[in-house]
Amino acid sequence: MNVVVVGAGPAGISAARAASVRGARVTLVDAGQSVGGQFFRQPFDQPRTLPGVEHLPSTVVWAIEGRRVHLLTGPADGPDRRARAIDADVLILATGAYDRVVPFPGWDMRGVYTAGAAQILAKEQRIPIGKRVLVAGTGPFLLAVTKSLIDVGASVVGVLEANSPARWLRTPLAGRHKFGEAAQYVALLARHRIPYRTQTTVVAAHGDSQIRSATVARLGEHWNVVSTKEIEVDAVCIGYGFTPQLELAVAAGCELVDGFVHVDITQATSVPGVFAAGEITGIGGADLAAAEGTIAGIAAVGGDIPRETLRKVRQGRRFAAAMTQAYPVQPEWRDWLATDTVVCRCERVTYGALCDAVRTRAATGARTVKLVSRVGLGRCQGRTCLRNAADLTGVAFNDRRPIAAPLRLGELAAEEEE
Repeated sequence: MNVVVVGAGPAGISAARAASVRGARVTLVDAGQSVGGQFFRQPFDQPRTLPGVEHLPSTVVWAIEGRRVHLLTGPADGPDRRARAIDADVLILATGAYDRVVPFPGWDMRGVYTAGAAQILAKEQRIPIGKRVLVAGTGPFLLAVTKSLIDVGASVVGVLEANSPARWLRTPLAGRHKFGEAAQYVALLARHRIPYRTQTTVVAAHGDSQIRSATVARLGEHWNVVSTKEIEVDAVCIGYGFTPQLELAVAAGCELVDGFVHVDITQATSVPGVFAAGEITGIGGADLAAAEGTIAGIAAVGGDIPRETLRKVRQGRRFAAAMTQAYPVQPEWRDWLATDTVVCRCERVTYGALCDAVRTRAATGARTVKLVSRVGLGRCQGRTCLRNAADLTGVAFNDRRPIAAPLRLGELAAEEEE
């Protein structure tokens, strides 16, 4: 049996390992140079391999047709990427998620990073994003990124959590297995004398071509600005949760429910022979993703799933539901925006231009809004901006991208290896 696993994070690694030890031929595909994904990311010069698994690093899946997977291997900006197609008996999608950032004046300035980008530079390249860094947004991932920044020598001047203590204090029973990890982060902040502020975030960045300072705001319950002050920094790290990476699941025809891939108890999707695991089935962290990946790998080859693994998934999903409730993105972030605040960085579409498209030019559907304003039509194909654009306009945008990764016309026309 030929099993293709897309994504080498906790879910993909666990799925590949579980299927391989049960006799399947496993191909593990990932855009990174080494396995690990965002959470277990390895330094670029210390690749890790999985015994018995064919690992295709620096490889993107640019299209899926049924269970035929179209690949390009090589650096994204290289002129000689190699095209290949694999026909899988079973396909396991573990494509993960990417950062959500809500825009604010100056967020497109040099020195403002997403939490994921900051962690990639710290873990993979051993490079801090700055000397004096503010970490802001919502959710426990901010603490993991703070640790990564400290490990590479950055001075973190504060961790700003936009939500209130009342929300996350309701979650201990669902997340009691996380107490040890939380205690380690608390000790880390205390050891380095890093203030942790709740109901606080960055609402503007200032500078010329490089950030020099940030406006920090005290927030109300729904993130309305109560008071502000300016802090000198040379970098800001922003993260407001995650958006599942659904392009390949949509291309495969998988049913979505509430913005995630719908799976049964075995991680099987609505499409026969296609399984899904990890953040595309619900944002729940590395432990849940790994357990789901194990189940998907076992079920893909027809094995018996251990009850203990099923229990871990149930526990992890309860914790994920509690985290979703504790760390929402509140609606009044829209009031932080100015008319010239960039919403779509690829096409330089401002908040004013987006409002003009909807209110003045009567663009109401997703296609019309895109064509009139050009929001979501840049290189990232709306991965960064369309979720925010939907909140700002009330227009529903979908995740259908038949070409799931940027490629050249020559690569599209190239003959593929079978």
